[in-house]
Amino acid sequence: MKVPHNRFKAALRAGQQQIGLWCTIPNAGHAEAMALCGYDWLLIDSEHVAMSLETMHTMLQAAAPHPTHCVVRPGSLDLVEIKRLLDIGAQSLLIPMVNTADEARRAVAATRYAPEGLRGFAGISRATHYGLVEGYATRAAEELCVLVQVESVEALSNLEEICAVDGVDGVFIGPADLAASMGYPGQGAHPEVQAAALDAIARIRACGKPAGILTLNPDFLAAAHAAGTGFTAVAVDQDLLLRAARALSAEWKARG
Repeated sequence: MKVPHNRFKAALRAGQQQIGLWCTIPNAGHAEAMALCGYDWLLIDSEHVAMSLETMHTMLQAAAPHPTHCVVRPGSLDLVEIKRLLDIGAQSLLIPMVNTADEARRAVAATRYAPEGLRGFAGISRATHYGLVEGYATRAAEELCVLVQVESVEALSNLEEICAVDGVDGVFIGPADLAASMGYPGQGAHPEVQAAALDAIARIRACGKPAGILTLNPDFLAAAHAAGTGFTAVAVDQDLLLRAARALSAEWKARG
């Protein structure tokens, strides 16, 4: 058995736009349902969500039979957490708050076995199809996708160096934390934040890497997409649910 093909990584390399949905509701059935909605990728988030490793495991299993690819975001650049996410079968990771090239190199190293990296080896895991994948230790990195998240003024000042790190497959802009770093907390769509993000997209593309973003501001999102993002998250599941629920409640209460 071969290492499973990472179609998301292949699509990014081919320059094919990948439209995604942020998945924050920790439930396997929910992940399965979202994987049938036509998105190219789902982001399973554990940075800002009460999401256990066991739940993430079942969400990956539930989504696996369907065309949508799951990208997983750990809580931080933590070697142990990243190792465990890889072992349960995550093949694409979005590493938050990467501010320097050294941190980007550490993110890549967390996904590589020695001597190239720092990942500990487990021979019997979901990642290895429980020992059935031939040569997993030497071939796994070919199908792993490492995305790093730049979301501070410091990260933007180091952007070209971060993009140049071997093994970084894409760079994602986080407008919310970037806004706070720029002095505009809670204003992720502030004009200066938008300008900085759009400039970052151009710089990332100039380095030959795909750029990603998530924003719930439709005009900002459209501008980022037009600027050339390669993996674009267009909504958050809980936001979709809440907006629909609130609109329906208001509609029926207005009837008296």
